[in-house]
Amino acid sequence: MSASSLLTLVDAQLAFGDLPLLDSAGFSLLSGERIGLIGRNGTGKSSLLSVIAGRLPLDDGLMQRRDGLKIGAVEQEPVLPVADTLHDSLLERGQLEAFDDERERWRVQARLSEYLQRFGLNEVADPATASGGERKRAALALAFALEPDLLLLDEPTNHLDIAGIELLEELLKRVPAAIIITHDRFFLDSVVTRIVELDRGVLRSFPGNFTAYQRLRAEQLAAERTAAQKFDKFWAQEEVWIRKGVEARRTRNEGRVRRLEQLRRDRDARRDKMGTVRMAIDPGERSGKLVAELEGISKTFAGRPVVKDLSLNLMRGDHLGLIGPNGAGKSTILKLILGTLEPDAGKRRLGTQLQVAYFDQMREQLDPEKTVAETISPGSEWVEIGGERKHVMSYLGDFLFPPRRAQSPVRMLSGGERNRLLLARLFARPANLLVLDEPTNDLDIESLELLEDTLQSYTGTLLLVSHDRAFLDNVATQVLVAEGEGHWREYVGGYSDWLRMRAAPSPQVIPNDPMRGGRGRDGGPAAAASPAAPAVRARKLGFKEQRELQALPAKIAALETEQATLAAAIADPAYYSRDVKAQRTDQDRLQAIETELLSLLEKWELLEQRAGSAGE
Repeated sequence: MSASSLLTLVDAQLAFGDLPLLDSAGFSLLSGERIGLIGRNGTGKSSLLSVIAGRLPLDDGLMQRRDGLKIGAVEQEPVLPVADTLHDSLLERGQLEAFDDERERWRVQARLSEYLQRFGLNEVADPATASGGERKRAALALAFALEPDLLLLDEPTNHLDIAGIELLEELLKRVPAAIIITHDRFFLDSVVTRIVELDRGVLRSFPGNFTAYQRLRAEQLAAERTAAQKFDKFWAQEEVWIRKGVEARRTRNEGRVRRLEQLRRDRDARRDKMGTVRMAIDPGERSGKLVAELEGISKTFAGRPVVKDLSLNLMRGDHLGLIGPNGAGKSTILKLILGTLEPDAGKRRLGTQLQVAYFDQMREQLDPEKTVAETISPGSEWVEIGGERKHVMSYLGDFLFPPRRAQSPVRMLSGGERNRLLLARLFARPANLLVLDEPTNDLDIESLELLEDTLQSYTGTLLLVSHDRAFLDNVATQVLVAEGEGHWREYVGGYSDWLRMRAAPSPQVIPNDPMRGGRGRDGGPAAAASPAAPAVRARKLGFKEQRELQALPAKIAALETEQATLAAAIADPAYYSRDVKAQRTDQDRLQAIETELLSLLEKWELLEQRAGSAGE
């Protein structure tokens, strides 16, 4: 193993029951890489991290690690040892007594205090009272303080607010190497240098971030489908031939018979793509045009203003996302809107014909002793979705629950399964006002994207609390943002739109709308229109720029072709038996291609806009 290679898996085998989690899988990690490990829930991603960390042995195959490789890991739900203070608990978790060098122990303790402060934690707090988010931040602080050669993170963004996620992104860009399981696509785009997908027991590698992976994976899946169709057609022809019997015996083509037997074995061994969740929401009867009106609402807890003088009109069809740090009051605002919490001051008016469905991030609506089927349809074997009657087993199958799992008690389900169950229960009844409080935790990326598609076509009103920035971008039509000391302001669009408007000199809040009561959407009186900026006179493209614009598509196509060729080579498991220097050269070239493509695409957009403006 090369000095720059940290670890290698060769023909790795791991199975739970009759399902292989690793099926002759190969994988290699180089120093400096930050890998995003993705795949469907239940495919074995966490088990793979346990194998790499040395906590779980392979059934067969080989794992090689660089001598002296120091590995740090943060599990999905960190456990803090019992101690008087958070700092002491983490020292016990980190097993600092095993350090031979006393000076290094002191340095780790000093770094731990520094990282606890950076993550906004009180080191003398009682660890027994720590929330899920505080436990996650504490475990991350310890992991960075220990300065491992390789950091293994399992869903590190769960329970973190956006500020915490952005801090984590910044810190991860400085680590020697990392393997990260996460469904946060914004995070993957920001941090990782390579995507590795665990799919049907095989590890497939894709250079670049998540956006690059989506493009390359789509091309690969299309090629797989074509190959499978050709295989099935050829296999069917051979089955017809062998069934003729007499002709097969007369020709005594034993080689062809042996080939057919091998085809049958190959087809049996071919594991088709795992099932896909199918979601549909019944929006029920249409609510009134006005869903909720808040005027000058304020709410204080223990002398701290959580909501201060908020005015908001929520209309039918609005998809409102709430953005703010943990503890800012997002759940409080949901309760104020729904009428389950009384304000200290101000007025609230709810619309008519509201049918509310509420997704609780703590999943308190699930009875752990009930079966999965009873949770969906108590006392009946049928559910009705959008006027269509469906058997509960079939409906649960839409959410990837097989019949044997339908009779399991809720307490036996994993976090991802509980999330899917709560969504299935939520969508099994009509609702024209849907409230989702952190619905993306524990969902795999494919289920997450399907949920996005479902919500985009939902005609009812949506209230959404999420720290998933891509999810907010794809679902929200407007966002309500905490701006400190109980002040909230509403902006058009999703998370990225808010970022752009926040950076602008005058934030573009939703304008005055007579249908919304004559008040600005930021909670105050409608602001006067700002004077228009002086128009910039369009300039025609020069000859050189015209030639450049014409040449850009061909340049971009050539780079994309080179990128796809390199990506296909890297995705081959045999690739990692090549010289490490050649691998590094390929990785560097792919990074350069990605940078060059972005530059060319930005240039193309700029020239196209300029050419279009000049022609108007």
